[in-house]
Amino acid sequence: MSPLKNSLTEAMKDAMRAKAKFRLGVIRMTLAEIKRVEVDERVDVDDARCLAIIDKMSKQRRDAANQFVDGGRQDLADNELAEVEVLKEFLPAQLTDAEIISLIDKAIATTGASGPQGMGQVMGQLKPQVQGRADMQVISILVKERLS
Repeated sequence: MSPLKNSLTEAMKDAMRAKAKFRLGVIRMTLAEIKRVEVDERVDVDDARCLAIIDKMSKQRRDAANQFVDGGRQDLADNELAEVEVLKEFLPAQLTDAEIISLIDKAIATTGASGPQGMGQVMGQLKPQVQGRADMQVISILVKERLS
């Protein structure tokens, strides 16, 4: 079992002991999604895949919160954002803007990419480095700016 999955399981037990229903629900939902991937793909999920799953869930919650705000349902948006805060605890520390730009510059130099046609190469190299540590949409925008 991956260390991240173990920490999620321990956090679930702690939430049960503390009777923190909301936190427990979010953690159970996360473990259920990891289990679903394991069953569907017949694999043991490693830390990198766990991070990708948690990152995807976090992004889905942020998108849902934006849609709820647009629809005038701030109460539901607040609930989604609260779930994002619980999920953030299991993601690595977010990269600063300077660190992101530094990684982008290194990736561009390494791949020798120039112009918009080199974006795929740069993004391919960056994705494993920033998974769960930065929003890929922001990375994409910054890479486009750097390559144009």
